[in-house]
Amino acid sequence: MARSVYDEVYARSMKDPEGFWSRAAEDIHWEKRCDRVFDDSRKPFVRWFAGGVLNTCYNALDLHIERGRGKQRALVYDSPVTSTVKVFTYDELRDAVARVAGALRRQGIAKGDRVIIYMPMVPEAVMAMLACARIGAIHSVVFGGFAPNELAKRIDDAKPRLILSASCGIEVNRVVPYKPLLDGAIDLAAHKPERCVILQRPHDTAALVRGRDLDWGDFVSGAPPAECVPVAATDPLYVLYTSGTTGVPKGVVRDNGGHAVALKWSMEGIYGVGTGEVYWAASDIGWVVGHSYIVYAPLLKGCTTILYEGKPVGTPDPGAFWRLIAEHGVNVLFTAPTAFRAIKKEDPQGTHMAKHDLRRFRTLFLAGERCDPDTLLWARERLGVPVIDHWWQTETGWPIAANCVGLGMLPVKPGSPTRPVPGYDVRVLSEDNREMDAGQIGSIAIKLPLPPGCLPTLWNNDAGYATSYLTKHPGHYLTGDAGYKDDDGYLYIMSRVDDIINVAGHRLSTGAMEEVLSAHPDVAECAVIGVADEIKGEVPVGFVVTKAGVTRTESEIVRQLVERVRAEIGPVAAFKTAIVVARLPKTRSGKILRGTMKRIADSQAYTMPATIDDPTILAEIAEALRAKGYATQR
Repeated sequence: MARSVYDEVYARSMKDPEGFWSRAAEDIHWEKRCDRVFDDSRKPFVRWFAGGVLNTCYNALDLHIERGRGKQRALVYDSPVTSTVKVFTYDELRDAVARVAGALRRQGIAKGDRVIIYMPMVPEAVMAMLACARIGAIHSVVFGGFAPNELAKRIDDAKPRLILSASCGIEVNRVVPYKPLLDGAIDLAAHKPERCVILQRPHDTAALVRGRDLDWGDFVSGAPPAECVPVAATDPLYVLYTSGTTGVPKGVVRDNGGHAVALKWSMEGIYGVGTGEVYWAASDIGWVVGHSYIVYAPLLKGCTTILYEGKPVGTPDPGAFWRLIAEHGVNVLFTAPTAFRAIKKEDPQGTHMAKHDLRRFRTLFLAGERCDPDTLLWARERLGVPVIDHWWQTETGWPIAANCVGLGMLPVKPGSPTRPVPGYDVRVLSEDNREMDAGQIGSIAIKLPLPPGCLPTLWNNDAGYATSYLTKHPGHYLTGDAGYKDDDGYLYIMSRVDDIINVAGHRLSTGAMEEVLSAHPDVAECAVIGVADEIKGEVPVGFVVTKAGVTRTESEIVRQLVERVRAEIGPVAAFKTAIVVARLPKTRSGKILRGTMKRIADSQAYTMPATIDDPTILAEIAEALRAKGYATQR
């Protein structure tokens, strides 16, 4: 393969990472330049831009205004579920953010304090994030679909002084009251926030708790605008919780300096987007994609970013994305393959695309779960633009592997997110830490140090960070994904190596679901696996063995289990199938063979495990799955 601009830039990032990222950092406004670009004095914990001082909100808003872009569109809020479109210029967004920051300060919130944001996709949520950044407070956004139990865990870990929320979220055909979920979470949590601020939406008015809750309007009314507070580059900007294999959420820390440098670089380097262009990440602010590519990266680059409160289909039809791209002049879209599978199912011929002027639209990026080649090829054929699969994680905060449009596109290989992004030294390793040959599947790891923007640690859990990510492959960061490289160095991400499953781009722990199932009084033991799904990528399927003497019917037990997971984990888990079986397949040492069960469910070939306790049980599992429409291959 001929040498490209990408090859040269990537080689430079590997040969001289400090020089590479020092040059990238020149694109950021610093109150004080760093003393050391790279500080590894406390291995295995390393920091980028140590001694540097900046403010992320200043770089995202004020800097562009000072450079004469105040009248440019900064944020476009498009909400088909409320029939609302609202545009904020950089001037208007900066002023609104400064008022929210002043309101936070008036409540006593200062640098280093934590603020949980539990809100739907409304402009106030974006303002809240940026307002925290403005005064050096640490925000932790929790996806509005999470149940009280999950929110309570995050409250106890982050220990926020204040929670910003709303009366409700709005789905395609229903209103989801948030306040009862928030009240329930605070009741469950050991830590009690001093104050909750509630944005009252007209679709559902929440009752406020006297002495604790404030109406959003009262909260901001008369608040003096706050100026930006300089913080250390190594100070936390936010904490974002991701599922842990034990069911206990892990608080991924993102620092200010490395995050700003990496994200601003990525906009042009990876996505090929310049200042003043329109970029849309069709995600939710509760996930890392929303943090990085709805809020921070586009604004750091001086782009117009889109905040979409709607769905790819049903709001009102499978032409929703094309309507929005045409109306707002979107140049680049980033969404999950799940969205395109849903659009493809509803509009296989792409007739809705033809109804809209998409001439300004030039690139589609897909990430969140592995993009199947059929979806990529369908999108490319219908849209007539490059379709780029890329791969990254909550922990990294920005792409690990991508076809870097800004560095000259490489040939697309459907099924592959192409090659490592500059800064990432990606290896495929065996169990004994040997690098695997091309074509051989192994554990995908990143040789340390990680580039700027990636997590430096977990919130209040250095030991957990080292155990979770740095122990399995010494000298490397464990991604938890399995896959291989081909002869051209292209990566192929095939599956998770642990029990985290990917439901429509949302990483969820099957271990956490198993905890819910096992708490049912009739369940003796259980297992949850992720099964391939045409729309969502993966969906969880539960297997339960009931206790002796159970009087409830199987259908009643299954209904209760589904309800419990919905209540404990949230609807986002998409848990709809539980199967009662006589026994579970295990090794002689008692380990449940989840991987083998998954391969049966996905109709994949499998080898009979040498350590299996009773081989006949696999036939019973296959029969139970076939009864539910899985394991179609005998």
